[in-house]
Amino acid sequence: MADQLIEKIPDFDKKESTVNVAEEGFIDWTSLTKPPTAKNMREALIILAVAVAIVGGSEVLVRLFNVPNYILPAPSKIFTALVESFDVIGPHILITLQELAIGYSIGAVIGIVLAAVITQIPFIEKIITPYIIILVTTPMLALVPLLVLKLGFGLEPRIVAVALAVGPMVMINSATGFRRTDMAKIALARSYGATTLQLFIKIRFPLALPMIIVGLMVGGIFGLLTAVGAEMVGGGGGLGSRLVFYSSLARMEPFFATIVIIATIGISMYVIFFLIGKKWASWEA
Repeated sequence: MADQLIEKIPDFDKKESTVNVAEEGFIDWTSLTKPPTAKNMREALIILAVAVAIVGGSEVLVRLFNVPNYILPAPSKIFTALVESFDVIGPHILITLQELAIGYSIGAVIGIVLAAVITQIPFIEKIITPYIIILVTTPMLALVPLLVLKLGFGLEPRIVAVALAVGPMVMINSATGFRRTDMAKIALARSYGATTLQLFIKIRFPLALPMIIVGLMVGGIFGLLTAVGAEMVGGGGGLGSRLVFYSSLARMEPFFATIVIIATIGISMYVIFFLIGKKWASWEA
């Protein structure tokens, strides 16, 4: 088995500034962890002013043209509904977060483990790659009715759907990171007698950390979307079921308030992984 270990990474043309995705086999999404941010108070105030202008402008336009609430409620009414309906929506937030947390944990662990294995043993990669492609290209929401029939109407089918959505995203980006190991460092460590496990822990994993964080970020966003969609398709509790309930009654104020909550959860996940990447992978710059 040792003779199957990969000690070769794609060659990059140093004259080119772009990555050869065809040779990598995966997409580089590291830019997601390095978005442009305000560098001083002036820029921060401008960004805040634009946000206020958008919200305020929407309020004025909706009231000016007398847009019916069942089409598009004013931002002030959405905020009011968010406050007044939070006691009702709150328990559903916990259900969605529970599904997301459990499914995400399962999918992320499996994704990282598979990424480590396939980048070390090429034969296993050949076996599982077709199935990973199927999982990536198949919307997990299409499997929810089948999962409900097999697992019931509880949280289990939604958790499985989230795990199936998260795992491939984490695996793809993590595998990209493991393949970008500096072979000079590997050779130097081997000359000092480092074992395969030591190489992985001390060199491969730290160097792959930026892409692993990107995979966890993208997987979290996909997991959230899958959790909400599974709740809309499979019924039961959760923010997705609230969207279906409010839209069926044309109650657009709490409907948009629920969307605001979902967006807040997604943005919070993005910020968390951005801060993690800034702390643990900022050396990449």
